[in-house]
Amino acid sequence: MNARRDPLHPHGAGRRRARSRGMHPLAAVLVAALLAVGACGSTATSAPVGTTAASAASPVKLTVGLGYIPSVQFAPFYLALQSGYYRDAGLDVTFQNKIDPDLVPLVGQGSVDIGIGDGTSVIPAVAQGIPIRYVATIYAKFPSIVLAKASSGIKTAADLKGRRIGTPGRYGSGWIMLEALLGSAGLTTSDVDVQLYPDFGQGAALAQGAIDAATGFVNNEPVQLELAGTPATILRVDQIVPLPGNGLIAGVATLQSKHEALRAFVTATLRAMRDVTADPAKGLAAAVAAVPDLGKDPATQTAILKASIDTWSNDYTAAHGLGAIDRSAWQSTLTFMSGLPGAALPSIPPVDSLVDESLLGG
Repeated sequence: MNARRDPLHPHGAGRRRARSRGMHPLAAVLVAALLAVGACGSTATSAPVGTTAASAASPVKLTVGLGYIPSVQFAPFYLALQSGYYRDAGLDVTFQNKIDPDLVPLVGQGSVDIGIGDGTSVIPAVAQGIPIRYVATIYAKFPSIVLAKASSGIKTAADLKGRRIGTPGRYGSGWIMLEALLGSAGLTTSDVDVQLYPDFGQGAALAQGAIDAATGFVNNEPVQLELAGTPATILRVDQIVPLPGNGLIAGVATLQSKHEALRAFVTATLRAMRDVTADPAKGLAAAVAAVPDLGKDPATQTAILKASIDTWSNDYTAAHGLGAIDRSAWQSTLTFMSGLPGAALPSIPPVDSLVDESLLGG
């Protein structure tokens, strides 16, 4: 099975890890990216649709950063653009595709107005002085998981002891998740045989039997393993440490200068998420219209989309609304990350410096 790179997460780009003494590896990557920003990715423009008087008079331009590779996972954004939700809200939206370490500093600089960022990337970024805030939850369930073949006998975190586990590197959301998962069974990464796959080929290695388990994303590797006819076991961290998943992030200065436009963008995007949840076929059609190559394998794309939809909500968002930010989960993550061996963050920022709910509730 060929390994597919998840476009929503930085693993899709095969990035090199930064090494910086006294600095969390992910934070080092983000700071390095702030100094050397890559070129802009692909853009998308809206199809002609009806406009309101406000949008026709003075649409506000917004540059929106999505994941590295255009994907069916971004169906709500494509649908909101094609259906005129953004235009009707007085917005002129342009998409860019960026890897997480490039996107985070760009958002902090204001070069990108709003984008998708990993919740666990926000903490080291803010700790290093990058002025961003997490403004809406997209992945209410943390998408990073450990997966294994059902035939492996691995059913719980305790079953990972002594097993070969493949992961891209000792950094990022996947590594944080693995530490939390092992910790729940009284284990550490020293109790397993960590195999590194810098080119993100751990999914293929698992399929081929070279390793016993792998880190991955719930809407990627296990979906493909199942489609290939191999039942998978998925171990999730949500009930152990409710790590914040990917969400919308914006720069502090942009939140002040374009607050109402960003609020309108969030409202339109959440509307499209509800539409796609109610009718995944509509989301798939929007994704294929934006990225025609996705139409070559609709069965796979549908499976990935449905797996993505499942992560958009949890008990907290069911009670407080789609996109709601669970501050208690962020606090639990801060407490957990502060105790990580070698975290080496200069400080642990308070939740108020990480999240901003002022764009929600529209």
